Amino acid sequence: MNIPRKKKTIYVGGLDASTTEEILYAAFIPFGDLKEVNIPRDYAENKTRGFGFVDFEEEEDAAAALENMDGAELLGKVIRCNIAKPMTKLQPGKAVWSAEEWIQNSLKDDNLNENDTEPLEALEPLPT
Repeated sequence: MNIPRKKKTIYVGGLDASTTEEILYAAFIPFGDLKEVNIPRDYAENKTRGFGFVDFEEEEDAAAALENMDGAELLGKVIRCNIAKPMTKLQPGKAVWSAEEWIQNSLKDDNLNENDTEPLEALEPLPT
């Protein structure tokens, strides 16, 4: 049976900063064989980003882990588990601002910052 990888990979959010890949592995191995456990790091600040990914060999094992671990406690924090969504990839040689997702996120950011600035009418001209 050839199941897409995304159905076998679980996103685990809400991780404590002290959670290691070994701890995450130990928490999920009871549900089945694991291919990989990954906790992305923010290398600029040298700390984890609070989430990780657990990749199972079998889709059924991932489903069992999802059902049992969503809302479970790990190192004193309640974790959230979901089927991981694939990252959207840009085409080589394509500008980041040409991606619809980037445009929509940029517009949201602009709307949030719109209230932080003063209207042009409120600014006084510089003396000449």
